[in-house]
Amino acid sequence: MDASLEKMVDPTLAEMGKNLNEAMKMLEDNQRKVEEENEKKYARKDIPGPLQGRLQNVGEQGHMALLGHSLAAYISVLDRERLRKLTTRILSDTTLWLCRLFRYENGSAYYHEDDREGLLKICRLVIHTRYEDYTIEGFNVLYAKQPVIYISSAARTGLGQALCNQLGLPLSCMCRVPCNTMFGSQHQMDVALLDRVIKDDVESGKLPLLLVANAGTPGAGHTDKLGRLKELCEQYNMWLHVEGVNLATLALGYVSSSVLAATKCDSMTLTLGSWLGLPAVPAVTLYRHEDPSLSLAAGLTSSQPVEKLRALPLWLSLQYLGHDGIVERIKRASQLSQRLLENLKNLDFIKTSVEDELSSPVVVFKFFREYSDRDQTSHAAQTSTIQHPIISNERHIYDTFNQWLGEQLAQLVPASGVDVVELEDEGTCVRFSPLMTSAVLGTEIQDIDQLVDCLKMKIPVLTSTLQLREEFEQEVRRTVGLLYIEDLSWPGLGVVRYNYHSDGKNDDKQEKELEKINTELLKKLNELESDLTFSLGPEFGGQKNCVYIGMVTEDLDVAELVETIAATGREIEENSRLLENMTEVVRKGIQEAQLQLQKANEERLLEEGLLRQIPVVGSVLNWFSPFQASPKGRTFNLTAGSLESTESTYVSKAQGTGTTPPPTPTSSLAKQRLPGQKIFKRSLRSSDAFSETSSVSHCDDLEKVDQRPPAQPPGQEQGSLEMEKPEEQKVVAQATKTDAEDVPTDTSPHDCVKAEEHESQR
Repeated sequence: MDASLEKMVDPTLAEMGKNLNEAMKMLEDNQRKVEEENEKKYARKDIPGPLQGRLQNVGEQGHMALLGHSLAAYISVLDRERLRKLTTRILSDTTLWLCRLFRYENGSAYYHEDDREGLLKICRLVIHTRYEDYTIEGFNVLYAKQPVIYISSAARTGLGQALCNQLGLPLSCMCRVPCNTMFGSQHQMDVALLDRVIKDDVESGKLPLLLVANAGTPGAGHTDKLGRLKELCEQYNMWLHVEGVNLATLALGYVSSSVLAATKCDSMTLTLGSWLGLPAVPAVTLYRHEDPSLSLAAGLTSSQPVEKLRALPLWLSLQYLGHDGIVERIKRASQLSQRLLENLKNLDFIKTSVEDELSSPVVVFKFFREYSDRDQTSHAAQTSTIQHPIISNERHIYDTFNQWLGEQLAQLVPASGVDVVELEDEGTCVRFSPLMTSAVLGTEIQDIDQLVDCLKMKIPVLTSTLQLREEFEQEVRRTVGLLYIEDLSWPGLGVVRYNYHSDGKNDDKQEKELEKINTELLKKLNELESDLTFSLGPEFGGQKNCVYIGMVTEDLDVAELVETIAATGREIEENSRLLENMTEVVRKGIQEAQLQLQKANEERLLEEGLLRQIPVVGSVLNWFSPFQASPKGRTFNLTAGSLESTESTYVSKAQGTGTTPPPTPTSSLAKQRLPGQKIFKRSLRSSDAFSETSSVSHCDDLEKVDQRPPAQPPGQEQGSLEMEKPEEQKVVAQATKTDAEDVPTDTSPHDCVKAEEHESQR
């Protein structure tokens, strides 16, 4: 960089550049020292959350871009003549390099901070060109013949409205052209339909002004048919502007014919900052126009030398990277896309959407379960009889699952730069666009391999959850006490709510009780040793008083899960009812105990007589004739909620247990588990082996019982029993037969004979 400065500018400026480099190094050293001191002085948790993130390493090329801003501030204070010469040289060099690099011959350049600003200036240029009296009459000429700007329906969101607002045009001047529906890519502009729309506008007295095409749509990265669109624009004397990420591939040695056609357009916008990983560099709009005065009127050029200094950061960065460095960065991004695309082809349940498998720099994919031939026939038969809402629900579920998949991949492999995108036809998809992210994030081949490994781990979870959602819904709907909540935006097994059986309570109290029970249910479910995730759902937009169940695996026992939720909910409800009624029950019990004790005292007075109540006489009478009365007391049973007498306590000299409390509700599907096996898990091999062993053992026991020797008639051993009546013999024989049937299968024949003899003797 210093050598180029010495050749192109005076020695003072070159020396200043060296000083700035040294100053930046000193600032970096001081920053490291300050960070080390702050880390020692302050704990990480004391720093507010938004301030904890650190700047990414911008690299040396980033330093060059930052140096350009400092250099521009210094140059702006030079004398006018030196400033004019320097800015003209910087602007002309940068424009020449970009035009040669991206194969755009005889072009001019406009440098701007907002990437939409270039298109806005182009629109003003075209208005000045097509309306000769616009400078004098202004909007009156536009009113007489309304201009029309055409953009694709796959363009950036809000682009048309932003242009109309800045140009002062009504929204009726903006025409959105639909994409293909029958032939070609569903993300490409429908050229035949555009032709008909332009003809209709011309016949209605409107003026077709400009067409905005895409060389890489913002969503899927597809390129419009630029060759045919250019012919259409020439036919109607329209301006063709092209933008998109695929324009970066113009710098490569091999360029697809669809993208190469962009070199014939009237203007194009390049976002070099994201493509090359250069911070704080402007976007560039290259255009061709022969009238410099109209370019000046539209704001594409400026007579102020300071405005030309916008190109200085880019001028320094391009020299630092060089032609080979620029091409290498763009080429590496394309190689990353190809690496991911090759791996995705070998994965089941992954559907890709790319325009050109050989050179597409954008890869869009989503999780989608393909049906086999048999499943596809049954699925087609079902969908032919169902209504459209069910089909839309299925798509909504896939959108939810792909949203979760994209967020998981971005969290697990942040260096990949994947994000989630909403497409009109495909729905929610995961997008990998390395040209926009890899230079900044430093994405490498190993990051792509790690991304594929994470995707392989998530696919079985997605397929299992998708398969078990319907089974979970059916189990919940036929379980008493549970209510299935349909939430298509929840990425998981499903949503369930425990229904509280209200006893004539008002809505507010019932709502509070419902919230209390489901909150406690969620707490108890999370305390279980399982691999499932139970939560209250999303922070915004979720259902209240529900339990949300996350993603599951294929070995989930859905029936056991639902039964456990229902049993736990019943247990919580019964405990809640017991605590709720405890105060009232105790109060009534105390009142009843007081009445019974008062009645008992009155009965005691009647039994003892009046004389025994006189202090002196009563003592003498009790000494001569003691009165023995059993103490009568009362005990309150909290479980039964009733008063009981204490007579049994004084007789047995021990406290009675009273009524047995009701058993705690438990799952009827509780089963023995293998060591290390968690709850809600099905062990297919173990369970099959266990059932096979049990059946064999049971058959062996039945054979032993059938082969036991016949028991001796009871009459041969007990003579006294020989005289029994026939009816009594029949009853004894029937009892013996019944007891023999109740003998366990694992009892030996000898024990069975003894048991029959004992019954006969009895």
